Amino acid sequence: MSCPIRILELRTVRGAGGGPEKTILQGAARADPSRFAVTVCYLRDGHDEAFHIDTQAARLKINYREIHERFSWDPKIWFSLRRLAQHQNFDIIHSHEYKSDLLALLLAKSKGAIPLATVHGWTGLSRREKLYYAADKRILKWFPRLIAVSDQIRQTLLNAGAKEDRIQTVLNGIDPYEFHRDRTKQKALRASMDIGNRETVIGAVGRLEPQKRFDILIRAFAQVRSSRPHLRLFIAGEGAERVRLEHTITGLGLKNSCKLLGHRTDIVDLHHVFDLFVQASDYEGTSNAVLEAMAMETPIVATDVGGTKELIQHGVHGLLTRPGDSDALARAIVESLNEPNAMAKRGVAARNCVETELSFDQRMKTVETIYEQLVQERPARNPRDR
Repeated sequence: MSCPIRILELRTVRGAGGGPEKTILQGAARADPSRFAVTVCYLRDGHDEAFHIDTQAARLKINYREIHERFSWDPKIWFSLRRLAQHQNFDIIHSHEYKSDLLALLLAKSKGAIPLATVHGWTGLSRREKLYYAADKRILKWFPRLIAVSDQIRQTLLNAGAKEDRIQTVLNGIDPYEFHRDRTKQKALRASMDIGNRETVIGAVGRLEPQKRFDILIRAFAQVRSSRPHLRLFIAGEGAERVRLEHTITGLGLKNSCKLLGHRTDIVDLHHVFDLFVQASDYEGTSNAVLEAMAMETPIVATDVGGTKELIQHGVHGLLTRPGDSDALARAIVESLNEPNAMAKRGVAARNCVETELSFDQRMKTVETIYEQLVQERPARNPRDR
């Protein structure tokens, strides 16, 4: 019997993380241990009190490690990573953002492993982040294989000089069994959140960061609510934009109708409360929040950006609108609310889609095939006794 392929999933993130965490942790939990021995390692800033990836990992009972940093780019993490790699003798070092991309490339070279990167996108807006992103795109050209989570990201990698035959687009997936609607629960869940029978709830889920444009969603909501007083907006997520968004809500007189829920783990229950899911992002890779809404049959309005337009066909699975335009978003919301039958039909079509080509199992099969191909190809590139 052959040994399982040993994989290190390497990532650094602050706070609760986002969509990539769901993919990484669920992938590790579902991997067949006879074929893939997966270790998940997160670099954790010692000053980050909101971090709780460890709690999620413990719940899933995966092989999880943490390396603590005293500050960003702490040189001591390199020696800790080398010790971990020495002990586990990994075949593949799989990275997920610019910092772990660099570390994976160096670690793989140092230990004779194979570097692999999943590219989720570059969403930061600060000058420092833009410099890091530019460096990352140059580093990624040296990887033997890259997984892009959308065709838009794939094109960005090509434009940066990565070789076409090294890039494979693999959209994120979702478990349609974990995310499914039980209509018998809706009444009780809505009552638990103090939602009246006549009220309609717009929901949104995501990190409260600039690229998610919750400010535009709130302004669009204010426009629509002016003629629909029973409309409410719930936004689940946490992040740097919270204070600014609270000021926007107060300034528009929406404190009684718009609520920031903070970080939530009960996303399935929340979708039983939502009548419409809206995403207003300027940029997305492949949005896990949209996938969750599709699986839950929650009707969708979203901006036509990144991987979202690869998940949703306009008018079939949801309505798409241009980014950065609160008026256009408001019109799409009104169109959905005015046509409940068409809205429900799109929800069913979206659910059918995630049960087939967008299932998490299908995504895992594709990624696992990449792992096997890389190991099979390795002797010609870098011989090493397993």
